[in-house]
Amino acid sequence: MKFLRRISTRRLVTLCVATAGVVAGAGALAIAATGGGPKPPPESLPVAVHDALTAPQVDGVSGRLQFTDHLISNADVQGGTPLLSGASGRFWASSDGHLRLELQADAAGEGGTGDTQILSDGHNVSLFDSQSNTVYEATLPKHQSDGTDQHPDGPPSLDQVTKAIDRLMNHALVSGAEPSDVAGQPTYTVRVEPKENGGLVGGVELAWDAAHGTPLRAAVYAKGDSSPVLELTATDISYGPVDSSVFDLSPPSDAKVVDLNPAGGGSTAAGDSAPVTGLDQVQGQVSFPVAAPDTLAGQQRNEVRLIQSDKDKGALVTYGQGLGGLAVLERAAQPNSSNGADQSQVTLPTVSIDGIQGQELATPLGTMVRFQRNGVEYTVVGSVPAATAEAAARDLH
Repeated sequence: MKFLRRISTRRLVTLCVATAGVVAGAGALAIAATGGGPKPPPESLPVAVHDALTAPQVDGVSGRLQFTDHLISNADVQGGTPLLSGASGRFWASSDGHLRLELQADAAGEGGTGDTQILSDGHNVSLFDSQSNTVYEATLPKHQSDGTDQHPDGPPSLDQVTKAIDRLMNHALVSGAEPSDVAGQPTYTVRVEPKENGGLVGGVELAWDAAHGTPLRAAVYAKGDSSPVLELTATDISYGPVDSSVFDLSPPSDAKVVDLNPAGGGSTAAGDSAPVTGLDQVQGQVSFPVAAPDTLAGQQRNEVRLIQSDKDKGALVTYGQGLGGLAVLERAAQPNSSNGADQSQVTLPTVSIDGIQGQELATPLGTMVRFQRNGVEYTVVGSVPAATAEAAARDLH
């Protein structure tokens, strides 16, 4: 597709690592290799990636998919959405960057109900959750280049691809291009594992169509687990033009809208507002005292940044390096909320933070702790064990 043909090598490497996320993962639509299907001939990773970038452009792709989620136990979380309980659905993508995913909770799921729609035009992304009647919106970051990896006249050369992979290998263990078959298509699969500061993440896998160059599978693994924790799979796939009306969807008029962009805008292009950073600068913009100790759970503070959700301003404080770092979201507690609970129907396990009852979600890939104190709601998130996240929450003063 056009996107893959024009993507820079740096962005391709980033895509390989980030695809398993909800937004980035939206482009990786596939089924796990089942064996017995057609497989491409062995190739080195640089050659396989270069062939994908120079493959003939396709007008579009569509099909059916299956999303598997072993991240959260329904015994702990009640009232899950399709993104939490697992789902099946459909997908469409066009050559001009438009994408739509439609997920319905599995009938066999334990407590999952409703459906989820994910739409993107290549610049913005929105996620509508019918169960909570909420739309989450974000602007995709614009690529900032140092001038070394842009290819305005076409895809990168084999030498440029090789150098990009070499740079990635300075920070991660990268497998070769393993021949595989995905949804009946010959594919190559690559696995990337962090060398350090990976937190609880064991690695990610990405497979792409050997003939078309289209990403066809994404999976995320926890440390010490040979089965994926998250996997987005397509049970059927076809190539061909996609009618533009497929992407003309609107949420209900009474849906709540949550803006996930940092305050100051989601882009850093010239003319856009610069993000507000620094403890003193952020403190001057919010209505509550920002808790930002120099160290948290043994990790050094990196940044304090102003963020905005709906009309409320908050602070995002980050600690440590890599996936094993910590992020603390702070905002004024809502008058109609209690102990960090929101208005959704999802109920999380409780945890005590210095005698205050909060909520905790511990998963194979990380932990989230949320609680309120003195009119401020704190959310601690990191790819760390529950004990580390709880210790960080207790250190917030």
